[in-house]
Order: sequence, then C-alpha cells, then structure tokens
Amino acid sequence: MNEQIELLRQRDQFYARARRSVPAARTFAARSLSCWGLAGWERGADLLLCVSELATNAVVHGVPPGRGFLLRLSYDGALVRVEVHDSGTGVPAVADAATDEGGRGLLLVSVVADKWGVGERAPGKAVWCEFAL
Repeated sequence: MNEQIELLRQRDQFYARARRSVPAARTFAARSLSCWGLAGWERGADLLLCVSELATNAVVHGVPPGRGFLLRLSYDGALVRVEVHDSGTGVPAVADAATDEGGRGLLLVSVVADKWGVGERAPGKAVWCEFAL
C-alpha cells in the first residue's frame, strides 16, 4: 500500500528530443498538479514556467541527437520538485542578463523557484528546481 501511495507522489514521463515535447511536458506537469490537488495552487504557473524552461534547455542544449529526456515530478505534501534528466554533457549556468542575448531560461528558474541546481547522473545530468507549498 505504501509503495502505491509513493508512486502517486512521483510521476515520470519520457520525451523525445523535439520542440513539441516542451508543451507536452508542461501539460503533463499541469495534470500532475491536478492529480495532487494543486490545480489552483498560486505557484502553479511559476512551476509550469520552470518545466517549460528546463524542458527547452534539455531539447536545445542537453539531449544528444537520437536521445530524449525524462521529466520527473515529485510531491511530498510540503514540496514540489521538478527534475529534467538528460544525457548531454556540460553544466548549465545562469546567463548574465546584461550581456547575454539569449539563454535566460535558468535565470527565470532561479528567480521563481525556491531552489534549483544540477546533479550528476551517468550519463549526463539532472537539472532540478523546488517549490515549497
């Protein structure tokens, strides 16, 4: 029984390296929030923005051709965590808004999420952000 409850609090979805995967990931995240009773949560729009930004970064920068990325969402009653796993190399960093022409996705994530970071995985990395309820 506890395993079943735990599975409901973590939702995973794999996506292809394609731009159409970004809105699909956002829809998956919105449905996950709804399943957890968080459809009207005031920070839901910020979380969906972060899902879009992290998924876009994975598609554009993090996923080698022929591979995809994993979106993992988890909820423990006090915190919602978004993770985007890809098999690409490199460590993402927040762009300098004053000098960089583009690449402001992680800047947005750093402003609206409570925390964010990058974890190692073999191969690749997991970029994550967290939102406290």
